[in-house]
Amino acid sequence: MGTNPPDNAGYERRDDSRPDRAIGRARVVPPAGDPKEPRAAEPRSSEPRPEQPRAYEPRAYQSRAYRGLPYQRPVSGPTPRRLRPRWGRITLVAALLLALFAGCGAVASWLWLRGVDSDIKREDAFGGLGERPPKLIDGALNILLLGTDTRDPEESGEFGGAWRTDTMVIVHIPASHDRAYVVSIPRDLWVYIPPTPDGQMGDTMAKINAAYAWGGMPLAVRTVEQFTGVHIDHVVLVDFAGFVKVTDAVGGVDMVVEQTITSIHPPYRTFDAGPRHFTGEEALDYVRQRYQFPDGDFARMRHQQMFLKALMDKATSLGTVANLSSLRAFVTSVAGTLTVDENFSLVDLAWQFRGLRSDDLVFMVSPNLGTDTVGDQSVVVSDRETALAFYDAMARDELDEWVSVHGTGW
Repeated sequence: MGTNPPDNAGYERRDDSRPDRAIGRARVVPPAGDPKEPRAAEPRSSEPRPEQPRAYEPRAYQSRAYRGLPYQRPVSGPTPRRLRPRWGRITLVAALLLALFAGCGAVASWLWLRGVDSDIKREDAFGGLGERPPKLIDGALNILLLGTDTRDPEESGEFGGAWRTDTMVIVHIPASHDRAYVVSIPRDLWVYIPPTPDGQMGDTMAKINAAYAWGGMPLAVRTVEQFTGVHIDHVVLVDFAGFVKVTDAVGGVDMVVEQTITSIHPPYRTFDAGPRHFTGEEALDYVRQRYQFPDGDFARMRHQQMFLKALMDKATSLGTVANLSSLRAFVTSVAGTLTVDENFSLVDLAWQFRGLRSDDLVFMVSPNLGTDTVGDQSVVVSDRETALAFYDAMARDELDEWVSVHGTGW
């Protein structure tokens, strides 16, 4: 019985350079010599028998066999890399998209705010005031805030339908821009009111709130500047009746009622002493009251300041700022209550002093000697000596030092 030929004896590998022939197939070549004579057995190699490449295996796995080398199936060789999320790249792309959307939102909001700013009613607040005193301190800002209440049952139009201002406030913002002094001027303060351009009104001593009724913003500015010596940079007229919508836009405000009173106006609400949440109508009703308090109109000024502080707290709270609809309702409502000078920008002012909060407001009242009677009128008499020093400090932007010595006056 003859021995079996070696596995590879008599076989010749086919040249794989011909792509039209199947890979891994071989043709038989007859062995040399007499085919009937038994061939000597060739010793088997102790090495493992190399596997023959298979037709379905990748060519890379066959190349060793084609070169006559033992074939070894790679165990840990190169395998297709598993795709993993590129979190750094994803984060970057997401950040860019968010920035893009935020930028679009910021641009849209800015354009909307600019639209609101341009829709605010404007007047020539400084007409005919060519001799206005120059601004003494760069960086400081003085805003004259005038308040009317066209729905107040106690008030009536005078002199051709003009309304007296029941609120007059100088908002002084120092050059440091880290606080604001809110100085209330009693509406019954007895002062000299300059003549109107036509000479028909003014040029007399009267209650300071008559200045706006007689000559509008320009006469009010001229009166305040002559009384205080402080340069007024901007004028804002606020209709407090419109603050009903402003208050409701932020969901109401919280104030403390200092004593239990009953309103003298319909529907004759009772305000119990202690903390209370106010709707817009309730807040407006409460800050109108004065006859029930021993200090009369000074109590009303105090309550107006409390209201402005509470409104600022609510307007700058996270709930209002984070809610776009609430913020827009608030800004739109505020803009609807204002009449400003021609150069006033609500957007620029809000951006410039965006860091101010209610705790940064210092509420004060113009130095005075209390009430007195002039003829048949009840008036407030100015403490002229103290007032001169006080307003001189304001004009020089030195109110910080003045307040540290004299206090706020309340």
